[in-house]
Amino acid sequence: MRAHFVLSEIGVGLRRNLTMTFAVIVSVALSLSLLGGALLANQQVDSMKDYWYDRVEVSIFLCSELDADSGGACERGAVTQEQKDTIEAELNEFDIVEEVYYESAEQAYEHYQEQQADSPLAAVVTPDQMQESFRVKLRDPTKYDVISSAFAARPGVYEVTDQRSQLENLFNLLNGVNYAALGLMALMLVVALLLIVNTVRVSAFSRRRETGIMRLVGASGLYIQMPFILEAAIAGVLGALFACVLIVGVKYFAINNFLAQEIPLIEFIGWDAVIGVLPYVLVVGALMPSVAAFFALRKYLKV
Repeated sequence: MRAHFVLSEIGVGLRRNLTMTFAVIVSVALSLSLLGGALLANQQVDSMKDYWYDRVEVSIFLCSELDADSGGACERGAVTQEQKDTIEAELNEFDIVEEVYYESAEQAYEHYQEQQADSPLAAVVTPDQMQESFRVKLRDPTKYDVISSAFAARPGVYEVTDQRSQLENLFNLLNGVNYAALGLMALMLVVALLLIVNTVRVSAFSRRRETGIMRLVGASGLYIQMPFILEAAIAGVLGALFACVLIVGVKYFAINNFLAQEIPLIEFIGWDAVIGVLPYVLVVGALMPSVAAFFALRKYLKV
């Protein structure tokens, strides 16, 4: 009997505030979509860091005859065989170094031609303009400074560069986009909460006669609040379901069928990550409106 009464009150409430309930559903769907997107974007950045940091190298470029005019460690001309042997031997003594390999000027020229095949500059570059180098793979890429400080000013060394620093700009940009999404999500959540509170109060005001009678006959506070809380929870769950559909749709259409084909160098997160985020979206979608309705009604109904 009581369950039937609560269900009938929920139906009445939803019908009377249909437009506001729709606004709540849309607001919750958008905010939770941003929440799920931000969580997935964070996982994507971490995945990309693990993938690329594992492949970055420190490059020690050696002086060529053309670098003598640049001064510094190259003012005495091209690197000697003795200097190259010394640098390679010292690199192999570092515990943080996992692998070292030497790239000659001819090999550098071949790699440049492969990578810049479509560039007009490739036709005018000659092998003697390329630099010999040692490519160093570190066990911990964050230890780049150890190699840089040890070899940057060494005779015969033109420059020490770290590919990791180039990737940092990309990751900082992705993190910035992620923080912007979180900020927008917080703003949308505030809007959704205000809509929920307003909707619940309007619903309670339109049924103040019924709730007054219930208080007079001794109904408990929770029993009076239950229809309003469930109305908000239903709107929240519907919004969360729409958010899940949006997240799955973006993964299928935008990532799998577009970005993954256009940018094959990036390994995008899989369906397991998406499925792992959906329960959080549903839980937040159910709890957030319920808690908001509970505290909004405590003051309004004075129960």
